[in-house]
Amino acid sequence: MTHFTTRPEIKGTFGVVTSTHWIASAVGMSILERGGNAFDAAVAAGFVLQVVEPHLNGPAGDLPVIYRPAGGEPKVLCAQGSAPAAATVEAMKALGLDMIPGSGLLATVVPGAFDGWLSLLRDQGTMELSEILAPTIEYLLNGWPTLPAVSAAIKELLPFFRAHWPSSADVWAPGGVVPEPGSLMRNPELARTWQRICELADGTTRQERIDAARITWRDGFVADTIAGWLENANVMDVTGERHKAFLTRDDMKNWAARVEAPLSVRYHGWEIYKTGPWGQGPVLLQALQILRNFDLSPMDPMGPEFVHIVVEAIKLAWADREAYYGDPDFFDIPITQLLSEAYGRERAKLIGQSASLQQRPGVICGCEALVEAAIARALRRVNIEDNPATGEPTMAHLTDIRGDTVHLDIIDRCGNIVSATPSGGWLQSNPVIPGLGFALNSRAQMFWLDHGLASTLRPGARPRTTLTPSLALHGDGRALAFGTPGGDQQDQWQLIWFLRFVHHGLDLQAGIDAPLFHSQHFQGSFFPRQANPGRLMLEASFGEATIARLKELGHELVVSPANTIGRLTAALRHPDGLMQAAATPRLMQAYAIGR
Repeated sequence: MTHFTTRPEIKGTFGVVTSTHWIASAVGMSILERGGNAFDAAVAAGFVLQVVEPHLNGPAGDLPVIYRPAGGEPKVLCAQGSAPAAATVEAMKALGLDMIPGSGLLATVVPGAFDGWLSLLRDQGTMELSEILAPTIEYLLNGWPTLPAVSAAIKELLPFFRAHWPSSADVWAPGGVVPEPGSLMRNPELARTWQRICELADGTTRQERIDAARITWRDGFVADTIAGWLENANVMDVTGERHKAFLTRDDMKNWAARVEAPLSVRYHGWEIYKTGPWGQGPVLLQALQILRNFDLSPMDPMGPEFVHIVVEAIKLAWADREAYYGDPDFFDIPITQLLSEAYGRERAKLIGQSASLQQRPGVICGCEALVEAAIARALRRVNIEDNPATGEPTMAHLTDIRGDTVHLDIIDRCGNIVSATPSGGWLQSNPVIPGLGFALNSRAQMFWLDHGLASTLRPGARPRTTLTPSLALHGDGRALAFGTPGGDQQDQWQLIWFLRFVHHGLDLQAGIDAPLFHSQHFQGSFFPRQANPGRLMLEASFGEATIARLKELGHELVVSPANTIGRLTAALRHPDGLMQAAATPRLMQAYAIGR
């Protein structure tokens, strides 16, 4: 089906790269041109994204990757750092807290992104770390153009940086000057960190040299510098008080990224792969199991019936996320039942002709207490005052001072395919560590301080992240990678895009350009964990008739300007080797490249 699009549908047979920043896409493509594979390109682009979008991710952040080696099976790389050994519910409550702050050192888990990227490079890539980091180091030393959102974030936060996080002021506003949009930013301190790691990466093989760099990070000068700084660091956070970190050098030394099997369901000829329930990825699979009980194809994909059915399915799936999801290493999560067709069919019966204002997790035998706790938590967090200075945003256009996320999708001519959603460690999360040039993350805010929950804070557990790349394989041989930034909205926007792709024939770019919506009905994942029953945000481009009908159905609408919701990218490989790629025009920085 042909639709008008804001950009051409990128097609070729050599390779495609799409990401949330044009420079990262260009760097990834340059790696393919030099003979690297999709994994080499992904790691190079991932490190560049830390540079050009520092308000959205950083080296000490978090990283889930879903990938498939050519001819192989899909895999999940989990580089979501775990809670420090000293981080317990009792330790947090002893500080007078009932919730983990959205910024500062209490919210820090083990840094995961660096080790994750290097693990992927070692096991699936072909190039040397020094080659991969060369573009990143060049930009850090010689400068990259400042995004308007970065300039605005630094300007708004500079008084706080000067008063409480002076090392951040030194890096992000050198000489006290906020970089203007389009002007060149530099971070020579971070460049020196990468240069030193490359110099210390000794070994007789490529794999040994990469492992040496990983050891330098977690048990060398990087770990030494972080631990030395944390000894005396007492950091102001969103609570209005200063706190020290639970993170120690041993926490870093004893942690490493790991590879595991994905979860998946089959839907209209596609097998869709997501992370385990330590991430929110299974909600998309649950939503598909609910929606298979409705005939979506005849519906107008921009009409009120489609929006209503999909958003009600989202409410049900995300309610289960709040009740059941967490680290399966520490909690017996009934994921098989949650993803079953039978369970989805029963959940679908709850969708009626009006918007639900209730939190309705499904009741699984033996898990009744989890359901009651999820409902009670949501009720406690309804209509509370939101602090826009912390956490992760529901939408970047509403405030420029929260952190967010980035995304990339890459396919090479051999058929290797990568989808990755790096995040955390952004410039708003924590002070820059002097001597290293980057900040620690704040992902622990996703834990609860109530005992007995799947997402209760536990030493060594992974916080239930919102980061959720996607990979799908069709029975006819097509392979698809897609994703987006956006916290709780990530799987919502991906779901909507995928449904329109499958049921309505919208191609990659047309689907990405189409109007989007998302629910804010359920419990938020980020501090202050707010719930807004019945609230539905959608773009004005849906039109007055659709908006009016949704109001009649009982949805509490927040109408956003056109082209302001969602930052999707996608890449597709056909069985004959033809590839496609697309990127969102929203925020005017994502780009797809291919030939």
